[in-house]
Amino acid sequence: MKKVTLTGKLREAEGTKSANLLRREKKVPCVLYGDGAVRHFSVEAADLRKLVFTPEVYRVELDLDGGKTMAIIQETQFHPVTDEILHVDFLVLDEKKEARVTLVLKLTGQSVGVRNGGKLTQSKRKLRVKGIPSVLPEHLELDVAKLDVGQTIRVRDIDIKGVTIMEPATEVVAMVKIPKKSKEDIAAETTATAAAAPAPAKPKA
Repeated sequence: MKKVTLTGKLREAEGTKSANLLRREKKVPCVLYGDGAVRHFSVEAADLRKLVFTPEVYRVELDLDGGKTMAIIQETQFHPVTDEILHVDFLVLDEKKEARVTLVLKLTGQSVGVRNGGKLTQSKRKLRVKGIPSVLPEHLELDVAKLDVGQTIRVRDIDIKGVTIMEPATEVVAMVKIPKKSKEDIAAETTATAAAAPAPAKPKA
C-alpha cells in the first residue's frame, strides 16, 4: 500500500456538541486506537475526502500535534442524505505485523470467452485480505485474458505475492457465461428453420 500523510489536531472535548462544532468548521472528528490508547482528534474535511472517496487503500501517516503514527482507515460514517463525512475511525498499523483490510478487485485483460461471444461477470468486487502493510497493494488485479466460455475463477485460483485472501476458497470471483438468446434471436432462428424445411408433399388426386 502507498503511504500518505494526514495532519490532525488532538482534542479533549468529546460528545455530540463538540463533534457538531467541528463539522461546522469544516473539520471531521476522528479516533485512533489499536495500541492500547484511544486518541481523539480532528482533520480538515477537504484533506480527508481525498482518502475516503477512493477505492484504493492507503497507509496513513497521522501527524497529530507533531507525533507521528502509522494507521489505516477502519470505519467511516456518512450523513445518510448528503454523504458528508461525519466520523472516521483509524487503526494503528504495526509494519511488522499482518494487517487485515478489504481491497477492491479489478479485472484486467480481454477474456477469450468474451471474444467468442460469452459474457464476463464479476461476482466479487472486493476481497478481504491480510498481509504486511508495506507489501499489500492499493487494490488487487486479476488477469482474465485466458478465461473462456463456461470457465470460472475462484478464490483458490488467485495467487498474489504477499497477500492472503480471507474469503472462502471455493467462492466464485469471475466467470464467462453463455449469453441467453434474445426473443429476436429465437424468432429469427425459428423463421430460418421453417424456411429451410421441405414443403409438404401435395396429396395425389
